[in-house]
Amino acid sequence: MSKKPNPIPEGQGTAVPYLCAHDAAEALAFYAKAFGAVETMRMAGPDGRIGHAEFRIGRATFMLSDEHPELAVLSPRTLKGSPVAMHLYVEDVDALARRAVESGATLARPIKDEFYGDRSAVLTDPFGHRWFLASRIEEVSAEELQRRHDAMTKGI
Repeated sequence: MSKKPNPIPEGQGTAVPYLCAHDAAEALAFYAKAFGAVETMRMAGPDGRIGHAEFRIGRATFMLSDEHPELAVLSPRTLKGSPVAMHLYVEDVDALARRAVESGATLARPIKDEFYGDRSAVLTDPFGHRWFLASRIEEVSAEELQRRHDAMTKGI
C-alpha cells in the first residue's frame, strides 16, 4: 500500500497566482527573459493551447494557461485589464525592472524609495499583468509606518 500523499504539495504552502495569457507560450518565454523565471511544468492540449504550466521566479511559484473561453478562463487582454497584480520581493529591483522593460514590459510607476521601507516599481507585462517589484531597504515598525503614512496623506 502506498503512503498517503501530503494534501499540500511540496513548495505549494502559500497562495499560488494562476495567470492566463492570450499566448501562454510567449508569456513563459517573456517571464524567463524578463524575470529569470524557470518553467517547471507544461501541458498542452491537442489544439496546442497550454492547459496548464508552472514556473518559478525566485521562491515564488506561478501557474499559467492559455485562454479557454469555453471554460471562462480569460486573459487581461480579453477582459481589458485585471484588478489583480503580482508583488515580488527581489534582490535588486533596479536591475530586474530594467531587464523587464528591455524585455517588453512597460514601466507603470518609476523605481523609487517608498515611505514604507521598500524601493519599488510597478510594471505591466505585454500580457496585461501588473507586477509590483520591490527590494526591502529599511525595516519600518508599524507605528513608524503609520506616522509616515499620516504625514504623507495629510491634507488629502
